[in-house]
Amino acid sequence: MGVLWGIPYLMIKVAVDSDLSPSTVVFTRCALGAAILLPFAVRQGGLDRVVRGHWRPMLAFACIEILGPWWTLTDAERHISSSTAGLLIAAVPIIGALLARFFGDTERLGARRLAGLGLGLGGVVVLTVPHLTGGDAWSLTEVMITALGYAIAPLIAARHLREVPTLQLIAPCLVLAALVYAPAAAVSRPDALPDTPTLLSLAGLGVICTALAFVVFLELIREAGPTRAVVFTYVNPAVAVAAGVTFLDEPLSVPVVAAFALILAGSFLATAATAPSRGARRVTWSARQTSRAGGRVKTPSGALPEERPGSTGQGGG
Repeated sequence: MGVLWGIPYLMIKVAVDSDLSPSTVVFTRCALGAAILLPFAVRQGGLDRVVRGHWRPMLAFACIEILGPWWTLTDAERHISSSTAGLLIAAVPIIGALLARFFGDTERLGARRLAGLGLGLGGVVVLTVPHLTGGDAWSLTEVMITALGYAIAPLIAARHLREVPTLQLIAPCLVLAALVYAPAAAVSRPDALPDTPTLLSLAGLGVICTALAFVVFLELIREAGPTRAVVFTYVNPAVAVAAGVTFLDEPLSVPVVAAFALILAGSFLATAATAPSRGARRVTWSARQTSRAGGRVKTPSGALPEERPGSTGQGGG
């Protein structure tokens, strides 16, 4: 995931620098992703039943994860570098750690996690303060709006869409986003066919960074939980900065390196697991358990409960 969602910043920058509108980029990305995933979602059967039964949280997920953030991120990259965008998005785990408490997470925010939140926010300040003038200020705000959406959407998916098959969640959301942006994309379509690098960037956004990445992402949420699932953004900024420096000649300045170090350290500390509570006993991890259990099982008698064949460890098995 760190690679799959570390390279979109480069591809978006290439697309918008060729004078494609944000609406055109988002529409193309969603339409390609939907065209790939929708046939598989239909083949699973019961897609209409899933949509009717979960349309409210699915609509919320589509708006908060795709419709809003993808446009604000694409529009922001018309004015800021892909490296800066990637670094700011690395604040997602920090935002998620704060918001998780409003979604039922009762895990205590100890001194280590609070220190991590402070370090991460300090990294954001180091990165943004030099750009708080002119058009850059609004672009940085757009990236932070994107980060907020990216932090909230996994919480919605984990709490309200846990039983929805991955393909049957993502495919309708991408179809909806493509339909919403189709009129604006048609109005702002380019007069001539874009050049080869732009076309390759659009194809990569749709196939690799949307269709493939979303399937992996939702499976990761189910396995690791919504807060820790987004810690792949530890790698995101490194990939984004490396791609921007290598392919777009973006500068690697001291503030960028300092911000990266602070955000990385802050994210690590803010999302680190707390120590096991008393009465909890470590057990050997198996493929049938998920990390959501934290590797701990509590039992009154000290004996491990019987695990049914095929149990995921998330229910009563």
